[in-house]
Amino acid sequence: MKPARLLLADDHALILEGFRNVLEPSYTVVGMVTDGRSLVEAALRLNPDLIILDIAMPLQNGLDAARDVKRRLPEMKLLFVTMHASPAYLGAAFDAGATGYVLKTSAREEIVAAVEKVLSGGLFVSPGVGPKGLREGSDPTRIAASLRLSQREREILQLVAEGKSTKEAAHLLDISQKTIGFHKDNLKRKLGLRTTAELTKYALEEGLI
Repeated sequence: MKPARLLLADDHALILEGFRNVLEPSYTVVGMVTDGRSLVEAALRLNPDLIILDIAMPLQNGLDAARDVKRRLPEMKLLFVTMHASPAYLGAAFDAGATGYVLKTSAREEIVAAVEKVLSGGLFVSPGVGPKGLREGSDPTRIAASLRLSQREREILQLVAEGKSTKEAAHLLDISQKTIGFHKDNLKRKLGLRTTAELTKYALEEGLI
């Protein structure tokens, strides 16, 4: 079996060389680029098996570049390696089509395992990034949706999943029943769900409670 073909994108040449040195014993690095526009062009030209990319890059950031690539090459696998530990960036990366997210502070220890996991169809996220309950086998689109929930929406989702009525939830949170209903409608819209039962199932499956 031929080794998987990787495209690397980062605006720091030393980081690119470091990744290549670590990965080339097991994989073929078919290209290295330093900006988002070059990444899209190289992806379309080379059609690698996996793209490893940063978020902060000149000309076009990695998130926008990833969206462009996924729009044209929907099956492309994307692994972000970044300094951004915020769940907001993790959610944005999943929105852009990623299934891997590694922090640069731990990249040397994690990059090989992350590449293996993503190439095999799995999900890899550096420990400590993202919400409680993020786990292997989780669907990236659903994770991204859950990360967009506000703190109040998370509170209501938990109470719903615990079987609390609208009246009970309103009492516990000291808000009106109408406000509870408003947030429940927002939850359904954000998560693409239709019923309270589906909200409960979602919360349990995704480990949000």
